[in-house]
Amino acid sequence: MAWDEWEQLKSQAADRQPARMQLNGAPTQGPGGGKLDLVARQDDLGAVGHEAFVLHGDLEKKVDIAGAGMNSDHAGSTHQAATTLSGSGFTMGDELMTTLSVWESQVKAVRQACAHISNHLDFSKKLHANDDAEIAASIMRRDGTALPASELEKYFK
Repeated sequence: MAWDEWEQLKSQAADRQPARMQLNGAPTQGPGGGKLDLVARQDDLGAVGHEAFVLHGDLEKKVDIAGAGMNSDHAGSTHQAATTLSGSGFTMGDELMTTLSVWESQVKAVRQACAHISNHLDFSKKLHANDDAEIAASIMRRDGTALPASELEKYFK
C-alpha cells in the first residue's frame, strides 16, 4: 500500500464519522433515538448494596480454607498439611503454604471490596435522602408553599 493510498483511506474514514464534541451535558436520547439505559434509582442502589453485603457474608463462611479443620494450635487443615509436607522434606509443602497465603489475601481483597461497595451504597442512599429532605424543608414555608427566590437570596450574602 502506497503512502498516499493510506492517507486517502484515513481521510475517507474521517469523512464517514464526523467529529463531535459535547461538554457539560448528555444527549436526551440514546443512540438510534431510543431512551438512555443507564439509570440509578434508590431501590437499585439498595439492592446492589444488599447483594454485596450477602456476598461478603457468604465469602466469610464458605471460602475459609485457612480455618477449616482448625486444630488446638489454631492451624487449619491446609496449613497443617503444608507444615507436615515441608517437615517431611517435600517442596510441595512450601508451595501449598504459598497457595494458602495467596488464597487468603485474594479472599480478603474481595471481601473488602464487597464491604466497601455495601457500605458506600448504603451511606450514599441515606446521605442523598437526608439531603433531599433538608433541601425540601429549607425552601418551603411552614404552610407548604414555595419560598420566593428573593427571600432565598439573603442567605447567600
